[in-house]
This record gives sequence, C-alpha cells and structure tokens, in this order.
Amino acid sequence: MMISPENYCEEYLREKDAKQILSIIRGLKNEMGHLKNIMEHPDYGTESKVCPSESVRLSCTREYLERAKQALVEVGGTYNPSRTELRTLDFISNVNHISKFTFSIGGFFGGYNTYIADLSGNELKFESKQGEASTPMKVFNKEGEPLTKESFLEGIRKLHMGEWKRSYSPERFGHMVLDGTQWEIEIEYDNGHRKVRFDGDNSYPYNFFDLQALFGVEEDCEN
Repeated sequence: MMISPENYCEEYLREKDAKQILSIIRGLKNEMGHLKNIMEHPDYGTESKVCPSESVRLSCTREYLERAKQALVEVGGTYNPSRTELRTLDFISNVNHISKFTFSIGGFFGGYNTYIADLSGNELKFESKQGEASTPMKVFNKEGEPLTKESFLEGIRKLHMGEWKRSYSPERFGHMVLDGTQWEIEIEYDNGHRKVRFDGDNSYPYNFFDLQALFGVEEDCEN
C-alpha cells in the first residue's frame, strides 16, 4: 500500500539535509522513469496485475517528488530542473493558450481517423475526419455531460504530456512490429508558442488510453 504524501514527508524527509533530500529526489525520478517504462512496454498487461498498480504507484511517486522538492527548498537547498522538467513546465504554462488539438490514429489497412478539438472560441468544438469527410462530434465527461473547454484543458493537464517523448517506437524495447497502428498529435497555440508534436508507431505513452478517453475514442490500439 502506498502511504500519503504527508506520511511520506514524516517518514522519509523529516530532519534530512539538502544532500540527503537531493538523493531522495534522484531516486524518486528514477522510480517514475522505471514505472513509465513498465507501462509502455509492448507486453504490458499480459502478466498478472500487481497491487497497487503501476499507475497508482506513479501517481503517488509524483506527489512524493513534489513534496521532496518543497522540502529541499525549506532546508535552503536549490533544485535545478532537468531538461524534461523544463519542457513540462513550459507545456503546463501554455495549456490555456491551446487553440487547436489534432489527434490522428489508424493504420495502412484500416485507414486513419483524425479527431480535432477546436478551442479557438469560447466554446469547445469537436469534429472527426476520415479521408475528406468531416463530422461534428459530441464528447461527454464521465457524468454524461458535454465536455467543456475548461474540463478538456484540465484533462490535458492531468496527462502530463510535457513529460512525453516526442516519438514512440517499440524498437527501444527490442521489438519490431510491421504495419499495425500509427498515431500523431499536433497542438497549436494562440500566443505565438511553437506547435508541439508527438507521434508513435505501435508504441504509446503510458497514459495514452486516457487521451483517447478524453476525445471519446474507443481504445483501438494494443499496449
């Protein structure tokens, strides 16, 4: 069982000096990377489930990391964010300026579906495209209510996309898959921020299904 962030602070961070806390921070970041690799492996889900799940452990470890960073500052230490963390901060600080979010997924044989979230106005508008045909979409939250612009952006924040790799391939795990499923994301902004792109070929971020759910898309990929 994972402990609460408060209990984690009391048990692991209390009375630690800056050097010790920095060591704990490195360990937490390594654990997060390890958990993501487990969840992104092509064989993930084929073995018996563990409790707590990797997603729960990742969520808790993320909270522990934030508490450890706070503890470091409180003892007079300085935390220098990594390149990935700086990219994450940049992504989060610009979420409210997303004007268009385009998500495409499919394959050579089945064709590609493109889902577009238009946030350029006051109201969120969805459409789906297959080939040249475009159809307006209705997307709902878990309570069955229409998804709003604010709730969509909050869903994007919770995906921690700033931590995603720019491109995903099963080759990093020693796997080779022919054909299969490819996907691509393009995010546009209204404040001059450069476009952000992600893509993958039969390989996905650890929380890719959460992105599909946000668009009301069925889980049509294997992970």
